[in-house]
Amino acid sequence: MTQDMSNAPKTGIVHLGLGAFFRSHGAVYIQNAMKKDGGDWGIIGVSLRSPGVRDKLREQNWRYTAAEMGPEGLKTQDITVLNDVLVAPENPQAVLDAMADETVKIVSLTITEKGYCLASSDGALDMNHPDIQHDIAHDMPKSAPGYIVRALQHRRAAGLRPFTVMSLDNLPNNGAQIKAAVLSLASQIDPDLAAWIESEARFPSTMVDRIVPATTDALIAQIANHTGEQDVAPVGHEPFSQWVIEDQFVDNNRPDFASVGAQFVQDVTAFEHMKLRMLNGTHSSLAYLGAVAGFRTVSEACENADIVNFLSHLWTAEIIPTLTPPEATDLPAYAEALLQRYQNPAIQHRLEQIAMDGSQKLPQRLLGTIQDNAKAGRSFDGLALAVAGWVRFLEGKDDNDNALSISDPLQDQLQELITTAATRDDLVTKLIGFKAVFSDPPAELAPALLAALAKLDDKGALAAMRETAR
Repeated sequence: MTQDMSNAPKTGIVHLGLGAFFRSHGAVYIQNAMKKDGGDWGIIGVSLRSPGVRDKLREQNWRYTAAEMGPEGLKTQDITVLNDVLVAPENPQAVLDAMADETVKIVSLTITEKGYCLASSDGALDMNHPDIQHDIAHDMPKSAPGYIVRALQHRRAAGLRPFTVMSLDNLPNNGAQIKAAVLSLASQIDPDLAAWIESEARFPSTMVDRIVPATTDALIAQIANHTGEQDVAPVGHEPFSQWVIEDQFVDNNRPDFASVGAQFVQDVTAFEHMKLRMLNGTHSSLAYLGAVAGFRTVSEACENADIVNFLSHLWTAEIIPTLTPPEATDLPAYAEALLQRYQNPAIQHRLEQIAMDGSQKLPQRLLGTIQDNAKAGRSFDGLALAVAGWVRFLEGKDDNDNALSISDPLQDQLQELITTAATRDDLVTKLIGFKAVFSDPPAELAPALLAALAKLDDKGALAAMRETAR
């Protein structure tokens, strides 16, 4: 599987963090927009860590298959929008050169929550993070904020306009967050550079939505059977897709995303909160409690009536009351559509994949909703049970004593808290005091979490969900 690069569009976008999500979502929108309205919006992808994706895609001249996975079978699309893939640790100068090129108008990113190098759930840049310390002291960066700052520094020195920085990560106000991180780092390097970035660059917030399971050998074989071609780096995704974008770009340079279904708005906040709390919040709740109950995928877990009732309880009683609906959006109908998406049997989305990096995800997905309910005097027993499920997940065993696979940047510190706690009371006190996750917990959280842990310990995850949803 290869492609002819002679007619490839010029590069207009550099994307940091070329994982499966962007290749299933952003790259598809960009290719479709160019097909419909033209423009040079070819993409150079950047891996900030490992060469795995680059090595697979290079064999195919950067071409790959995006497969829509629905109950009726596969629908495949040939994606040819990539022009190159760079691996930052191998050649940081090549990455900076690509980002500083005058043809590049947008630098987009899907680097997950931990890639922003934030100090804690309050969103400040962690100036003690080793990558940030390195990036302050050295011209060749390691972090995503570092690459953005140094590339903008090069463009300013060359008399070029800045690029737009567009985050596609699941963070509230993701544009504001990456802007704050970039400005904080730039101010340490050159205050005049920081002032120029603040004045001239743009950082639109976005809301992205598409369920993208990990690519498996079974999916690779299924796609090969469907297309008749061997693709070593395909991606699979659900039929649903949504992209809401704040319409602020440097010199208005951007693909015509609206022509292919994206929605431009002045303020993305209501959409972000809806998606982060209703989709991501229940996804995380399902990941921890479902895995502890012994389930392995979202669709498998959502065949269970107790889990479906628990999710419905979360949406109806604890999440929707905290939200202001986006314009022309019916939140109960959105919840019903989410459940149908979760039950799609073609998507084998592993709960342990969703559970990764929980310490970085909890503040946005669960703790903010808990805080709003506590302020309003409403119960949040279901959300507290989800947080307790996260604690049980970190303990490493499900209710059947099977090992769980844990991946979290704060895993060592969190597991030390768990193993050194003398009692559940002691554990809850230590966890609530762990500011990297719980920056401003309401007083009501500690007793609710203690009660939820007791319920999980005594009854198991499935019975605890059943009881909570009554």
